[in-house]
Amino acid sequence: QVQLVESGGGLVQAGGSLSLSCAASGRTGRTFSVSAMGWFRQAPGKEREFVAAISWSGTSTYYADSMKGRFTISRDNAKNSVYLQMNSLKPEDTAVYYCAASVRPIATILDEYDYWGQGTQVTVSS
Repeated sequence: QVQLVESGGGLVQAGGSLSLSCAASGRTGRTFSVSAMGWFRQAPGKEREFVAAISWSGTSTYYADSMKGRFTISRDNAKNSVYLQMNSLKPEDTAVYYCAASVRPIATILDEYDYWGQGTQVTVSS
């Protein structure tokens, strides 16, 4: 099993920035370094949606259209960690943000992910 723990959420004003981190633990070993990682979010009353994903090697990244140019996903396989830098935040970015890991080398949809963190709240005030 792989455990994922997110951190870095909080309250920020519109236009501000936040950086989220996700640390993987448990039976990571080689698994983490060959797994795609992603971030999803879920606002109250809405379905969980894709935010960003990064391939196992870190060379390929994918973003939802509304996040392109504002969010940046990165990873450090030596630390079993993935990050999400969020800039120019908007009130509509308010949601619980989840880190996820896939056993696939690349994954961009929710059903392709096998492990999930508990989530971290991000609130953007107007």
